[in-house]
Amino acid sequence: MAGSRHRVLPRAMPALTSYDAVIVGGGHNGLVAAAYLARAGRRVLLLERLDHTGGAAVSAPAFPGVAARLSRYAYLVSLLPERIVRDLGLRLTLRRRAFSSYTPVVRGGRPTGLLVGGGESRTRAAFAGLTGSDREYEAWLRFYAMTGRLAVRVFPTLTEPLPRRSELRRLVGDDAAWRAVFERPLGEAVEDAFRDDLVRGIVLTDALIGTFTSAHDPSLRQNRCFLYHVIGQGTGDWDVPVGGMGAVTDALADAARAAGAEIATGHEVTSVATDGVTAEVGYRTQTTEGVVGAGVVLVNASPHELAALLVEPRPEPVEGAQFKVNMLLRRLPALRDPAADPREALAGTFHVAEGYEQLETAYRQAAAGELPGTPPSEIYCHSLTDPSILSPELAASGHHTLTLFGLHTPARLFTRDNAGARDRLLAATLATLNGQLAEPIEDCLAVDGAGRPCVEAKTPLDLAAELGLPGGHIFHGDLAFPLAEDDEELADPAARWGVATGHANVLLCGSGAVRGGGVSGVPGHNAAMAVLGR
Repeated sequence: MAGSRHRVLPRAMPALTSYDAVIVGGGHNGLVAAAYLARAGRRVLLLERLDHTGGAAVSAPAFPGVAARLSRYAYLVSLLPERIVRDLGLRLTLRRRAFSSYTPVVRGGRPTGLLVGGGESRTRAAFAGLTGSDREYEAWLRFYAMTGRLAVRVFPTLTEPLPRRSELRRLVGDDAAWRAVFERPLGEAVEDAFRDDLVRGIVLTDALIGTFTSAHDPSLRQNRCFLYHVIGQGTGDWDVPVGGMGAVTDALADAARAAGAEIATGHEVTSVATDGVTAEVGYRTQTTEGVVGAGVVLVNASPHELAALLVEPRPEPVEGAQFKVNMLLRRLPALRDPAADPREALAGTFHVAEGYEQLETAYRQAAAGELPGTPPSEIYCHSLTDPSILSPELAASGHHTLTLFGLHTPARLFTRDNAGARDRLLAATLATLNGQLAEPIEDCLAVDGAGRPCVEAKTPLDLAAELGLPGGHIFHGDLAFPLAEDDEELADPAARWGVATGHANVLLCGSGAVRGGGVSGVPGHNAAMAVLGR
């Protein structure tokens, strides 16, 4: 039977009064840091507020009485370097999806769509069928050859000290690619390369995940988000973790404990005090409070939470911009496109209302303070690639999970009435999805043990409340280019690894680090390397 993948761990009290390293937070990055430091012989204590480790990278039964465990917050893995898997001896399987994506659309009054994957000939034919020629497919090949060149050069640097901007540009060795991604708003490159609105939209979506921005934003926050979504493993592929996302963090927790790290769940950190040489970390449990000493503190929490722990002024507020919907289906829905097989169309990323102009319209509506009228989203069906997240009975009867990630839904839209706005957006999101289906998705939903439909929705404010994400921002703030500026001072290992906080013995090891974001373990690795290089 499919059980929980966020295992409840013992609420052990710290065994010592002082440690070489205390890690604040048991998300996947904190576990990576704990494993590396413990393997290097350091005395390591990890303190986690919840009764389990994993943070947002967990799997759990979302619906009472139903033997299915969903990756409720994070879905796919791309940015986890093989170096970390190998160094820590992780027992982990990532499985490639059979198709990359499917995007439904109506052309000439006829439902159709674009299926990417299944081999070069099928993909070429799909582009030609949609656009009438090979032009967009050839442009697609050229564009992703360009991002592929970036990926093979940039991705390996994520687990090395920060390169300077000029150094990374020389390493990339492709001025056109550098300008397209690092210097010009991404919309320029997309519009230069492609003519078809739908194709442009598919490409742009990688720049908008958890990031409220537009194609021509001069801040380039869309470029930074895009970069991290196309460089993983040097290929840009996004894979399914077998057993759910919780399998990733379970493997990391096992590695940390096996190396000798102590993990104390149910311990909420309440304060961090440091003189730059030694530190004290305050914590509380349901029954007691305590303080533990540390030579160095690694914080697997947001910069905003760190500032509160240090009693320092908080950084500028950040704002999440995603809408998450988790579903369990009795069966896959039929699609309006009669040529589309749901088992293929839903095996990759299923794009809904993500044409280029649709994305811009949704952005403008949200920027004006309105919920998008046609909410853009993308959907993943984990169970088509990995049915192990379902009980044998559910899998045999045709049940499947669907996880939906909505774009352009900034937290500001929910502050006045979170529950009401959540319900309205869920209704609009499902209605938009239904526009691409031959039957309502509601007719396909399974029911839980109490007879309720298996669907849950989470706004940025819900993620802030449940996971402590600042403003519900899944990356703890805007992503940064993986580099140091040429004139930036890199005076110590923490700065050189992109994990500095302004305190010599307090380091960031979470998504707020320079190369944070996604399920990567990179900030945890880099913070550990900075400690070991002190």
